[in-house]
Amino acid sequence: MQVAVLTGPLGKLLRTLMNFAFLRVLLCLAIVLLSACASTPEPGPLSTPPLPAAVNYALSLRGVPYRYGKASPSEGFDCSGFVWHVYKRQGINLPRTAKDMALTLPSIPKQAMASGDLVFFNINGKPFSHVGIYVNKGQFIHAPSQRTGHVLISDLQNRYWQQRLMGVRRPR
Repeated sequence: MQVAVLTGPLGKLLRTLMNFAFLRVLLCLAIVLLSACASTPEPGPLSTPPLPAAVNYALSLRGVPYRYGKASPSEGFDCSGFVWHVYKRQGINLPRTAKDMALTLPSIPKQAMASGDLVFFNINGKPFSHVGIYVNKGQFIHAPSQRTGHVLISDLQNRYWQQRLMGVRRPR
């Protein structure tokens, strides 16, 4: 098989046009790729505001061991000790037990729950026997029990917590 090689002015013109077409394709491709990188997304309607300082601090304590009756990162936390410690660090003095917190703080409708609100539960038939701090998007952080062993985040949509949720209070 033989390939015809164009020589002379016609061959030179054809080679120039082919090089020009190749460069145009490369330039178009570069523009498309770079314009995709240069676009800035607009914040959507689901963007969430920054978390309150109390919630950020509470999140920093994930993994601290559960210890009944304790209220410090060095010794561990029970549920109310965890909440008490987090808010004390923010300059807010709360009662020490979950029940006293629930009886003292103003009630908030569940639909109005905001980051930093306290969520209370009825565990083993005892009203206001467990407390956690609402983070956002249906999640809360708490020191659940000796069985789970440490401070963790749970989902309010979980059937266990959903069935036991008693109310929401706003620390002040």
